Amino acid sequence: MRPGSFLSAFGSGVGLLFRGLAVYGRSPRLVLLGIVPAVISGALYLAGLATLIYFSDELAELITPFADGWSEAARTLVRLVAGLALLGVGGLLGVLTFTAITLVIGDPFYEKISERVEERLGGVPDEVEISWWRSLRRSIADAARLIVRSVLFGVPLFVAGFLPIVGQFVVPVIAALVAGWFLAMGLVGVPFQRRGLRLAERQRALRAHRPLTLGFGVAVFLCFLIPLGAVLLTPAAVAGATLLARRTLGLSIDRPVAPA
Repeated sequence: MRPGSFLSAFGSGVGLLFRGLAVYGRSPRLVLLGIVPAVISGALYLAGLATLIYFSDELAELITPFADGWSEAARTLVRLVAGLALLGVGGLLGVLTFTAITLVIGDPFYEKISERVEERLGGVPDEVEISWWRSLRRSIADAARLIVRSVLFGVPLFVAGFLPIVGQFVVPVIAALVAGWFLAMGLVGVPFQRRGLRLAERQRALRAHRPLTLGFGVAVFLCFLIPLGAVLLTPAAVAGATLLARRTLGLSIDRPVAPA
């Protein structure tokens, strides 16, 4: 793919988040509906982050036993870097898993948001009826798989974060792309499940539109780094992900024109 084509598709993916935000913001009822599960998850993750920060010194000391015999200055520097790396990886995994956990908690809420978006765009011609309980079980199973995969990617990024220069400049870019991919994978789960499509089909569809998916996912990731961004924007990201799902499945994301 030519660089220009990649950037164009990437930019279109970013635009899907803003379109989702516009669709979501025009309905005050959807705003209130979507924030409830995100607030619950946000409170849980905030408590987890506070705990990580509180014990960061002890954890940094635990993972750097090799520095015990070093000079005080060198030992302090290494453990400061280790503590910052722990917080960075914790934040990355927090962003990745926050979406998966929030989608499980708010499954009926986000299902309604996604359904409203699709109704405005002409509905779902290939919808499959799935019971709420079965949908929840699938959501939990798919979320667990995504969390495991994100952790498997997060650990090498954690180690790479110790490398000089590369760890400070290259790793954050790779982390944003990886996080964006997994966020997009998680967020499109609702519209894909509505069609009876599981994680494997979801992955194949998004891979065929990788730049578009990355543009959307990275935009969501960067917004989630803003304080309270994940809490306030998760419902809008679900709306944008519904548009992304329709694009990857070859459906229109424009409202049908009413007959004259």
